Amino acid sequence: MGKLNPWKVGTLGFQHVLAMYAGAVIVPLIVGPAIGLNAQQLAYLISIDLFTCGIATLLQVIGGKHFGIKLPVILGCTFTAVGPMIAIGNLQGITAIYGAIIASGIIVMILSQFMSKIMRFFPPVVTGSVVAIIGVSLIPVAMNNAAGGLGSPDYGSGKNLFLAVFTLVLIIVMNRLFKGYMRAISVLLSLIAGTIAAYSMGLVNLSEVSDASWFHVVQPFYFGFPTFNASAILTMTLVAIVSMIESTGVFLALGDVCDRKLDSKDIKKGLRAEGLAVAIGGVFNAFPYTSFSQNVGLVALTKVKTRNVVIAAGVILMVLGLLPKVAALTTIIPMAVLGGAMIPMFGMVISSGIRMLSSVDFSKNENLLIVACSIGIGLGSAVVPQIFESLPTSARLLVENGIVLGSITAILLNLVFNHKDLNISDRERIEQLKTDHSAEAI
Repeated sequence: MGKLNPWKVGTLGFQHVLAMYAGAVIVPLIVGPAIGLNAQQLAYLISIDLFTCGIATLLQVIGGKHFGIKLPVILGCTFTAVGPMIAIGNLQGITAIYGAIIASGIIVMILSQFMSKIMRFFPPVVTGSVVAIIGVSLIPVAMNNAAGGLGSPDYGSGKNLFLAVFTLVLIIVMNRLFKGYMRAISVLLSLIAGTIAAYSMGLVNLSEVSDASWFHVVQPFYFGFPTFNASAILTMTLVAIVSMIESTGVFLALGDVCDRKLDSKDIKKGLRAEGLAVAIGGVFNAFPYTSFSQNVGLVALTKVKTRNVVIAAGVILMVLGLLPKVAALTTIIPMAVLGGAMIPMFGMVISSGIRMLSSVDFSKNENLLIVACSIGIGLGSAVVPQIFESLPTSARLLVENGIVLGSITAILLNLVFNHKDLNISDRERIEQLKTDHSAEAI
């Protein structure tokens, strides 16, 4: 494609924003109510998320001497962080969430120097188990929202169930009938359609939109100065390491799409920028950020490989983050509509874990045992946390988090059963990541 004029650059950049918008805003829409934020706080959380998505994207795309992959990649909040953030917020408070995010971002910047050594401790049998645990632990959140939200007076009503099913079916139909870009924004379009249906039923309140201001200034530490808790930091660090491995695959796939061969220095700079983006997300009370693979698919689909388009997308995201009415418009989506969209989205997290596990040699009973024990312990801890009530508070904060307990189980059992493979899997792991994400990008 020839040189693009500013109008085309802006239009294509906005297309990237649309492709990632649902994935970006649905995270605060899920996390905010789950940790007790009111409507005004939720609107701010959505705004700051969009603003920080833009900062993170520009940091990765423009980069510098030591930071940035300098490829057309969009950054957004990783879905694997949703469950851990809710767990930390409910157990230790919202400030502990942001302390853990800041600390994990700094740790990612440090670990980026040693990525090849770290990856051997996180083969597919471990990462697949961890992601599957996170996905399974999120399904109750989706089902409760589909019913109208825990504590709502119309919980489980026919109207709520209809809206949830309507949204879910629409997502399925769009993925069956469409390909490429339309499929990429199927969740966004289904949320809009579900909200319109809810409005026709008198279930949408537009007062939050009319009351919201047109412009505001972002504010670091809006929800309070961060607190640092060891178990919360460990939780977010495990999530960050999984994201690092996935981002490495995204970088390699995008390098193939853009006809650019990446070396270890490029990967380190990309992961270093991701760690800085995570820390910035914590400072602005937003989210941990990672590379969005759906935008790699959009690059492959449109064949537009220039970084200027994604730079424009980053600027658009920052502008949207300064407009509270945009965020308030998002908050009117009914819980039941969100729940209907969450079911396939959280199910896709489980599917991602299963896809990672598909490359595991299950003819070895040891691998079966790793997956069985880690998912069993992780899910059991999340579903029946009361078994740990007699333990000291400091210990409970760790073991009541099923994601942490299941992840640690997977890592330790892998060391016990597969320790001989630790020194031979680096190149094969890189090639597997490259193959997986190249397939996603097509």
